Amino acid sequence: MTVNTMMEVLYNSKFMLHNSDSYAEGRYRIADFTSRTDEVDRDGEKYIALVHTKSYQEMVRDACMNHSVLAEVNLSPDSYAAACSAVGLTVMASEQDDFAVVRPPGHHAKPERADGFCLFNNIAIAAQKMVKEGKRVFILDIDGHHGDGTQEIFYRSDQVFFCSIHQQYVYPGSGSKDERGVGAGIGYTINFPLDEGAGDHELLKAVDTAIGKAMEFKPDVVGVSAGFDGYIKDRLLGLKYTLEGYYQCGRKLGQSFDHVFAVLEGGYHMDILKCTQHFIRGVNDSK
Repeated sequence: MTVNTMMEVLYNSKFMLHNSDSYAEGRYRIADFTSRTDEVDRDGEKYIALVHTKSYQEMVRDACMNHSVLAEVNLSPDSYAAACSAVGLTVMASEQDDFAVVRPPGHHAKPERADGFCLFNNIAIAAQKMVKEGKRVFILDIDGHHGDGTQEIFYRSDQVFFCSIHQQYVYPGSGSKDERGVGAGIGYTINFPLDEGAGDHELLKAVDTAIGKAMEFKPDVVGVSAGFDGYIKDRLLGLKYTLEGYYQCGRKLGQSFDHVFAVLEGGYHMDILKCTQHFIRGVNDSK
């Protein structure tokens, strides 16, 4: 595995062309990265089949080419190009211990279903690629919504340890503590549903618990579904995380594991850049 000494942002401006004017998951979320980040790209289309069925991939492609609506998203040909690059940059991040700032997000996408603004499950695809390479993967989802797609994909697996920290009683309505996996995957899923109003203390307590359990799992790689809708200024949720909370989350992960990468999920406010910077600074300060 080739890695950078320090975590860096992976970004491409084509993500600005997807569903650009949406009030929810629109280009405003990542506009601040365009003038601050060197662009990179990788076509991830060949990796999609690691998680999604061929018929589903074709359906998404056709929906984009026909300017259809899917997962509450107005699609276009630019959407399919962005989705393929989102997968590609997430895979690249997993190889280099970087942070992929991408759109569309992925953690609600299931093998044959688009949901919650998500078309392809970026982090699940990257994780499944690593599993096929013989690696054990710990996925920590800190998005304020439960990562139901990622959970479903790995619910029967003992090669991926999945933890989600999220606000309870909101979309998608899953993520209770009794959802722990099935078959060989029993015990490899842990959910941390938080009450509305929970802040850094509750977030970091859950992060500490997740890290402790993950150390028993002994992952080769840690992937973070870094949604920032738990942020105190978010318009959709009622959590109260701060920039310091994201810094401490990154620092704890960097202190505990040698290989950490991340991919952007949700976050519906104007401070995505600041949240990302603080998380990355926490990871890098731990080295």
